[in-house]
Amino acid sequence: MTAIKHALQRDIFTPNDERLLSIVNVCKAGKKKRNCFLCATVTTERPVQVNVVKVKKSDKGDFYKRQTAWALRDLAVVDAKDAVKENPEFDLHFDKVYKWVASSTVEKNTFISCIWKLNQRYLRKKIDFINVSSQLLEESVPSGENQSVAGGDEEAVDEYQELNAREEQDIEIMMEGCEYAISNAEAFAEKLSRELQVLDGANIQSIMASEKQVNILMKLLDEALKEVDQIELKLSSYEEMLQSVKEQMDQISESNHLIHLSNTNNVKLLSEIEFLVNHMDLAKGHIKALQEGDLTSSRGIEACTNAADALLQCMNVALHPGHDMLHAVKQQQQRFSDLREQFARRLASHLNSVFVQQGHDQSSTLAQHSVELTLPNHHPFHRDLLRYAKLMEWLKNTDYGKYEGLTKNYMDYLSRLYEREIKDFFEVAKIKMTGTTREGKKFATLPRKESAVKQETESLHGSSGKLTGSTSSLNKLSVQSSGNRRSQSSSLLDMGNMSASDLDVADRTKFDKIFEQVLSELEPLCLAEQDFISKFFKLQQHQSISGTTTNEAEEMDGGTLSRSYTSGVPQTVSSEKDMIRQMMTKIFRCIEPELNNLIALGDKIDSFNSLYMLVKMSHHVWTAQNVDPASFLSTTLGNVLVTVKRNFDKCISNQMKQMDEVKISKKSKVGILPFVAEFEEFAALAESIFKNAERRGDLDKAYIKLIRAVFVSVEKVANESQKTPRDVVMMENFHHIFATLSRLKISCLEAEKKEAKQKYTDHLQSYVIYSLGQPLEKLNHFFEGVEARVAQGIREEEVSYQLAFNKQELRKVIKEYPGKEVKKGLDNLYKKVDKHLCEEENLLQVVWHSMQDEFIRQYKHFEGLIARCYPGSGITMEFTIQDILDYCSSIAQSH
Repeated sequence: MTAIKHALQRDIFTPNDERLLSIVNVCKAGKKKRNCFLCATVTTERPVQVNVVKVKKSDKGDFYKRQTAWALRDLAVVDAKDAVKENPEFDLHFDKVYKWVASSTVEKNTFISCIWKLNQRYLRKKIDFINVSSQLLEESVPSGENQSVAGGDEEAVDEYQELNAREEQDIEIMMEGCEYAISNAEAFAEKLSRELQVLDGANIQSIMASEKQVNILMKLLDEALKEVDQIELKLSSYEEMLQSVKEQMDQISESNHLIHLSNTNNVKLLSEIEFLVNHMDLAKGHIKALQEGDLTSSRGIEACTNAADALLQCMNVALHPGHDMLHAVKQQQQRFSDLREQFARRLASHLNSVFVQQGHDQSSTLAQHSVELTLPNHHPFHRDLLRYAKLMEWLKNTDYGKYEGLTKNYMDYLSRLYEREIKDFFEVAKIKMTGTTREGKKFATLPRKESAVKQETESLHGSSGKLTGSTSSLNKLSVQSSGNRRSQSSSLLDMGNMSASDLDVADRTKFDKIFEQVLSELEPLCLAEQDFISKFFKLQQHQSISGTTTNEAEEMDGGTLSRSYTSGVPQTVSSEKDMIRQMMTKIFRCIEPELNNLIALGDKIDSFNSLYMLVKMSHHVWTAQNVDPASFLSTTLGNVLVTVKRNFDKCISNQMKQMDEVKISKKSKVGILPFVAEFEEFAALAESIFKNAERRGDLDKAYIKLIRAVFVSVEKVANESQKTPRDVVMMENFHHIFATLSRLKISCLEAEKKEAKQKYTDHLQSYVIYSLGQPLEKLNHFFEGVEARVAQGIREEEVSYQLAFNKQELRKVIKEYPGKEVKKGLDNLYKKVDKHLCEEENLLQVVWHSMQDEFIRQYKHFEGLIARCYPGSGITMEFTIQDILDYCSSIAQSH
């Protein structure tokens, strides 16, 4: 180990001006053993720096290299693991914990002891030595090799002191005076010893000579002590005198404290009294206004309002802790409670009287509205009541029970008042719709039962099955009484025109205006009442919406407003917005059933009225929802809109049902079917009604259902027709449908328009081919035989050699169809077509022109066969294409 130490000192530390004091052979704990050395070193230059250096042997040779160095001042803990038993393991805590295993316990202990001494000598910092034997931490170190290394070097370092300048000068002078000391050290040492003895003797003589001075000094010290004693006696007497003064000052200070405390308490008491007087004192004028104030005049209402606000402030003052225990405060609070109760009772009684009085005044004005389709104006009533709005807010905050009672009374009374007004209003509307007078029968008895209406409809239209039922029983009765009733022998076209007559248009326009006027009168009435309720009863209209439904609101009785109470304090169950809707539902509970009755009447008068009602109601619902989607008006109109939509759907379903049930006459030609004409009427009416309407989508869906039903019913009737050919029925009706859709330009029915045109074209071609048939029948049979021979493989130019198809046979057949016979046959064909077609659709010339083209096509076909099969024969038809054109034109003009 000594050789290693010298080698390390020489190779590593001396070049760095360091001295190696202790060394220990270690390896890292828990890893494969790779030995290294931990060295404790100090620098030779001042200030001294102490380091712990890790040295390991190089992998490429036998020399050692410096790997890591830690400053001793960074060492925090030295853990020897066990202070009793021998254990080579130890830990050094620098920036992290380094665990080591020494080659021997002695080396470990020597190294730890050296670390402790270096810390004590140079650093004096707090390094924790744990699990270290106390013997290692003592000043004395066991003798041995390491002692000389560590302790001896340290002592040498400790004894060495650098000479200052003066000492160096003295030594130089002494050396100059004793030059022989260099050659004879013993003589020099004896000389120094003799001079030291001479100095010691002189020192003793000096001490003995100063004894007298010492005695004088001692005497002076004794006198000083006496003076000190006298001063202490005076200080004691002064202290006794000051003690009495101190006691007096303490008494004065205590007295002053009590006076200050008394003043502070008086100020606080005065402040509390002023607080109670200022905040809990109600002016006599306010008390008089609460007890006797006039609640009928504007000035009296204002005085009562100010007094009520002042009373509320006095009652709601935030008392300091302990105030409520004062008898005077309790009396004042009781007085305030009595005043509140008395004024609340007087206010509630007066407002109830105002409700009744205003109601009587309002009822007196109903007579002037009985014959007009207008609702009475409640603005004066609202204006007079709004003067009490602040008092209602006060009542709501102070006595919610009376506030709720007033709310209930207002709803009970106003619901009866509005019910009379609204019922009379709807009675007038129904009378105007039906055209009767108030002295006549009630509107409920005017429309006939559905079965009677259906029977009369059938009697008017025979077995054709009127599609829409759009003319009401009332209108039919008026038509009969005026002599305009159609007989059963009237044509189906006339029946279709009757449903679109000026009478129906006028009635529908009249109904539309009346229905619009009804809605226009109801909307401002409901909005004005809702605005008044929110202002008068101090309810917010724009709070969050709760989950209360309209049905739940309808079930609300007048005695509850969705409030519960705990110790007289209201606990809100639903929002104030729901309360507004509940009150509106209670007050206007008759609007929805009256509207439904009016809608039912309009539907009975004319099922087409559902179109007008759907458009008008949708617009008003859309307007109401833009204002407030959860308001009473929006909800009520939305519910009624559902009913209107059901009636609209029912109208469409009934039309489809009547199409399915339609029957045709077996003795007369069909022509344009009634439901086709009535679909045209429905579409034209619907387009005029639904122009720019919000519910256009509902109409488009109805269009799709109706047009498909029309298509199916047309084919069904065409298949069942006996008098009129199927192709004629299909051709005429689909032509009419195509013309209708082209004229109205309904975007959602573009596909159906194309389909109708295709069906019309197909059946026109089919009818032309079927009706024209083979006007030159024998000639047609002859050429069919020719084509058959060609099809069997005979060449066209060789057909004339066939016995049955030679030139003589061809000339014989051609002679049977002179121009006169052809014209006669065409004339008979024209008459036949004229019998099949109806006049309404005016397709005769179209069909005749198509037949002419088909005949010419057959003629050209025959000429082609003659030219190919009988070339050079000179055989031609006895009439030309120009003759055919002349025949057709002459026949058409003659008819």
